[in-house]
Amino acid sequence: MRDFPNAVMLFAAGFGTRMGALTRTTPKPLIPVAGRALIDHTLDHVHAIDPDRIVANTHYHHDQMAAHFDGSDVHLSHEAPDILETGGGLRAALPLLGQRPVFTSNTDAIWQGPNPFEVALDAWRPDDMDALLVCVPQGRAIGHKGQGDFALAPDGRITRGPGVIYGGVQILRTEGLKAIQEDAFSLNLLWNQMLAKGRLFGVSYPGQWCDVGSPEGITLAEQMLGAQDV
Repeated sequence: MRDFPNAVMLFAAGFGTRMGALTRTTPKPLIPVAGRALIDHTLDHVHAIDPDRIVANTHYHHDQMAAHFDGSDVHLSHEAPDILETGGGLRAALPLLGQRPVFTSNTDAIWQGPNPFEVALDAWRPDDMDALLVCVPQGRAIGHKGQGDFALAPDGRITRGPGVIYGGVQILRTEGLKAIQEDAFSLNLLWNQMLAKGRLFGVSYPGQWCDVGSPEGITLAEQMLGAQDV
């Protein structure tokens, strides 16, 4: 099982600028959605797969994040004085995550349907893949604007271009982070390495997904969850 993930990295350090006034005094992961902190919806899915280690990076309003997770099973990787973006943040957290492939997850989306982490695990083929991204067909993506992030081929390989939307959950090998010189950088740089080798893959999510990056997304997510409860 050496090539299967046993740790989860939650990206929770950002400023949440698209939320406007809502994030002036509150970090986006703690914005309430359907009566619960946004990040806790993601944690429900994480706990269902019972990983060995859960890590969240923090920067903006770190004290609030630390208080929220005090006494929990979530370990914090605090970025200071500067925020490190997704790639730099993941690299800084590797001492907590270990050397095996890891799950990474954004924390600003709500999923309705199968657990996206289980969807990724079921499709993970370590002999062929350096990363596997859970992608959402546009017809299943609520609150998302744009033409999509990747084209998904029949064999699961993905290339950049209009098509499916990256839902924010993936399994990822981290060895390539060592070759990147910048301190703060996007995981797009690591994906570019994998694209060049033909080892970047996607799996289509069969449920619904809602982007909660803006105030409008909160309403849409609550409507989606409400429809689920009916």
